Amino acid sequence: MNEQDRLEIAASFLEELETKAQHHTMANRVEDASLENAYLIQDAFIDIMTGRGEQVVAWKVALTSKAMQEFCGVDHPLSGAVFNSRVQNSPGQVVLSDHRHLGLECEIAVQLGADLDATTTHTKETVRDAVDACYPSFELIEDRDANYDQLNPFDSVSENAWNAGVILGSPFADWQDIDLVDTPTVLEVNGEVLGSGKTGDALGHPFEAVAWLANHLNDRGRTIRAGEFVMTGSTVITYFPQVADRVKFFVGDHGSVELACL
Repeated sequence: MNEQDRLEIAASFLEELETKAQHHTMANRVEDASLENAYLIQDAFIDIMTGRGEQVVAWKVALTSKAMQEFCGVDHPLSGAVFNSRVQNSPGQVVLSDHRHLGLECEIAVQLGADLDATTTHTKETVRDAVDACYPSFELIEDRDANYDQLNPFDSVSENAWNAGVILGSPFADWQDIDLVDTPTVLEVNGEVLGSGKTGDALGHPFEAVAWLANHLNDRGRTIRAGEFVMTGSTVITYFPQVADRVKFFVGDHGSVELACL
């Protein structure tokens, strides 16, 4: 697949995203619907967005549960980029009519205080040394009413892992003292608990997700830079909000993030 083909598919995806078109597969537009080609299309999408003045300020890790990996036919997570214009601080708000079908995922965001060296094979321990802050957060995902029975990893990757934004809570005061494996996480909608999990539900520990992403990006010639953050995967089942919902995500008694859906 040549550069022109990659750019055309990335531009088509962006146009369909902006017009809120029904999701459909793009895998039939390439001879080889491999993950390698999908990431090349994602790179082209990133180039288009940065050409519009956007900046990559974060990355996301998708498919962090074995169940979702098996469902999508892969044995590892996937990744996508997060752009500066799509990041809000809590309390955030989102206009649902700006989207076709928006979902919320409850995650731990991990911000780096130093570059993750491109020559190192990263582990949870090497990541820990570079962590600057951790946040309770929502990831906004746009699935465009996708048929989940027909999902394939090529579409997930080429469509930037469906990231539509991030809401960051206040950073935890002392993340070093938080149990990032077994601390309860709770999703509350309009005062009612609708989902729960644990901080380690995504790959066992948020820093494991960062380590996977760092090694993955290094293989693609990219690096997680100081100041960037990583969305490490959902600890609660995805919630698709309705107009007038007030949504909160709690990480034990350490902090929370809030979102109003208009």
